[in-house]
Amino acid sequence: MKIAMVGSGYVGLVSGACFADFGHDVVCIDKDEKKIAALENGVMPIYEPGLDALVETNVKAGRLSFTTDLAEGIDGADAIFIAVGTPSRRGDGHADLTFVYAVAKEIGATLRNDAVVVTKSTVPVGTGDEVERILADAKLDVRTAVVSNPEFLREGAAIGDFKRPDRIVIGTDDEFGRDVMSEVYRPLYLNQSPILFTSRRSAELIKYAANAFLATKITFINEMADLCEKVGANVQDVSRGIGMDNRIGAKFLHAGPGYGGSCFPKDTLALLKTAEDYESPTRIVEAVVKVNDSRKRAMGRKVLDALGGADKARGKKVALLGLTFKPNTDDMRDSPAIAVAQTLTDAGVEVAAFDPEGMEQARPLMPEVTMVDGPYEAIEGADAVAIVTEWDAFRALDLKRIKDLAKAPVLVDLRNIYDPQDVRDAGFTYASIGRG
Repeated sequence: MKIAMVGSGYVGLVSGACFADFGHDVVCIDKDEKKIAALENGVMPIYEPGLDALVETNVKAGRLSFTTDLAEGIDGADAIFIAVGTPSRRGDGHADLTFVYAVAKEIGATLRNDAVVVTKSTVPVGTGDEVERILADAKLDVRTAVVSNPEFLREGAAIGDFKRPDRIVIGTDDEFGRDVMSEVYRPLYLNQSPILFTSRRSAELIKYAANAFLATKITFINEMADLCEKVGANVQDVSRGIGMDNRIGAKFLHAGPGYGGSCFPKDTLALLKTAEDYESPTRIVEAVVKVNDSRKRAMGRKVLDALGGADKARGKKVALLGLTFKPNTDDMRDSPAIAVAQTLTDAGVEVAAFDPEGMEQARPLMPEVTMVDGPYEAIEGADAVAIVTEWDAFRALDLKRIKDLAKAPVLVDLRNIYDPQDVRDAGFTYASIGRG
């Protein structure tokens, strides 16, 4: 089949490369000429493990190509995926659908063959209805169907998630749309990946409901971590104990500095706004958003406490290890590290930071932070070391070397990647999350 992927960002590029790897003929389309030129030269616009090799393989095989011309890209396509950004709209938190609707209008103006139009972008309930209206207004002489097909890709593990999905959700009541999408995903169906056909509106809501539920699990265990610190319990034991219950599950029960990234923050806000519009309050999600926002600054205060308190922190230095919202990505969107660093610099603390992949993206977001070339460069002369993102490179740091380089042997582990006794035996003052 021929597939057109409109939008060559995270979702579009990963999805397009994976579809091509299944044997489909894929064209990735983007208006950003620099991005397309870079992709044609093998330069990825994002960091995702294995993506560069996957793109290279399928470009060489002639199954994957790139263009800035939408009319050219969708010509003859059986399925046209809309995979453009839907950021939180400034001022009210609603999902900004400007790009989605602009693409739909351009498709309506240029489509000349039967095709299924698929919203891959994360969009609020009812967006597919509006896309359908836009195409109807174009009075096309070809058969179309508008389908919702939300993505469930984890940054850092996106290729594996696409090729071995927990489920594939396809929202359509249209027989033509169902037939085309079944053929698109036939390679995965043969591998017995479960395909769930739903109404379009149900599919749109599934994505938001899934992300809100996962954000709730993260926020819940973070609150339990705070309680563990007060009562002298260990949140890791609590996580294991409840996660062994199959009704709960172990994933997303790791205490830390709060969630961030491209999905959870904006999707929980968008769900809240949709619920408000339909006068169906989602109080739990509302609490999750508030608690998570406050937690990030609280983690900054935790580092200040390790320095002796905010009143004694001015002029001291903190080494910040890890800036991206999670490891194996360069994504800085809503990263807890931003709030942690801001809390520290507001208190007059000098911050030196290192991240394996995210420093280029972090620089404009953290202008008062000094970026250095490695973890030990950041640690030199520091009054405290704070681990904010659990990159593998930080899991086996040389504690003796840290002690020799740092001004004071203080380690604040916001991801609980070290054994408290090992660190204390090495002569450190050690603080972690929920291990009172």
